[in-house]
Amino acid sequence: MFRLGAMRWAAWLAMLLIVVSPLACAGEPGSPPAARDYRVVTLADGLDHPWAIAFLPGDELLISERPGRLRIFRDGALQAAPVPGLPEIAATGQGGLLDVVPHPRFSENRWLYFTYAAAAGRGVTTHLARGRFEHDALKDVEVLFVAEPASRGGRHFGSRIVFDDDGFLYVSIGDRGDMPRAQRLDDHAGSIVRLHDDGRVPDDNPFVGQPEARPEIYAYGVRNPQGMTLHPRTGALWEHEHGPRGGDEINIIEAGRNYGWPVISHGIDYSGAPIGEGLRAQASMEQPLHFWTPSIAPSGMAFYQGEPFPDWDGDLLVGALAHRHLARLRLDADNGVVSEVRMLGDLNRRIRDVRVHDGLIYVLTDHDDGELLRIEPKIP
Repeated sequence: MFRLGAMRWAAWLAMLLIVVSPLACAGEPGSPPAARDYRVVTLADGLDHPWAIAFLPGDELLISERPGRLRIFRDGALQAAPVPGLPEIAATGQGGLLDVVPHPRFSENRWLYFTYAAAAGRGVTTHLARGRFEHDALKDVEVLFVAEPASRGGRHFGSRIVFDDDGFLYVSIGDRGDMPRAQRLDDHAGSIVRLHDDGRVPDDNPFVGQPEARPEIYAYGVRNPQGMTLHPRTGALWEHEHGPRGGDEINIIEAGRNYGWPVISHGIDYSGAPIGEGLRAQASMEQPLHFWTPSIAPSGMAFYQGEPFPDWDGDLLVGALAHRHLARLRLDADNGVVSEVRMLGDLNRRIRDVRVHDGLIYVLTDHDDGELLRIEPKIP
C-alpha cells in the first residue's frame, strides 16, 4: 500500500510552506479542461438539500433529504409524498437525515438502513437505524447504534454506511467539531464503527475487551468522513474526509488503525495556525493515500465500473462541495493517484453524493433546489 509517510523530508517541508505538488492540484482552475465525452441529464429537481441515493430492485431510487424526508424516484419521476415512518430527526446545522443503504439481501428482508442526527440526553448525535420498506412506508423501525457521547454542536456528524462482502456494516462518524475526541477510544466521535447487520458488535473488532474503549470502534483518528465505499476488486474499505483549510484525505481503512486527526494533518486551522504536529510523521498513525490542498470539501465516493465508459474503469469518483465539481481519479496498481480530472464544474453545483448503477453515474447536488443528475454517454 502506498503511504505518503514515505515521502522525503524535503517534501514534508514543502507542504509546511503550503507548496502543493502538481498531483495534489490536478484539475485546478487554469488546467486544460477534460474532453466532454458524456452528457448530463437532469432526472429530478426541487429536492431540499438531498444527501444520499439508494438503488432498489427494479431501478427504483430512494433519496434522503437532510431536513428529514425520504423521497421515492419511480418510473422517471420524483414522487410528491415523502416516505412515512421515519423517527424524529434533528435537522440542525450539518445534521439531519443522512445516508440510506439497502441491506445486501434487501429483496428478501426489505431492510433499509439509514443514519441521521437526533437528540440523545442533553445533546444531538449520529444514529443508525433500520426499518422494513414495504408499500412505500418504513415499518418496524429500530435504532441499532447511537454515537456516544452526544454533544450540542451542529457540525461533523459524518456519516456514510457500507456493507462489506462478509455482511459486516460500517458507519463513519465525524469528530463533532471537537478535535481531541477523534483520538479517544472511549468516544465514538471521529471513528469508523463496525457492526453486524442487527447492531451487535463483532467479536473480532480490534478493541473488544479493552477497558475504556468503545467495542464498536474499528478505526479512529478521522475528522468528518462523508465518503466511504468498497474497492470492487480487493474488497478494501476506502474512506475520505474533510480537512480544515486543506488536507482533505483519502484513506484505506484497516482494523485498529489510527488515521492521525488531529495530531497530524495536511491542513491548517481556519485561523491559519498549525494543527497538532502538522506533517511530522508518527509511527503509530497512518498517512493518507491522497490529499487535497486547498480543500475541495469531498462528499460521496464510488468506484466506476461499467461498459458505457470503458476508459474510466477502476477510476474513483469523488464529489466536491466547496469546489463544486466531480473529481475522477485514475489509480495505479499500488493505489496511488496518478491523475485527476474535474468534471461538472460548469454546472456550479455542490456535489453531495455520487453512485454508479449499471455503468451510469448518478449525482446529487446539495442546494435548496437540489437535483438528481445522471451522467451518460453522448448520443452520436
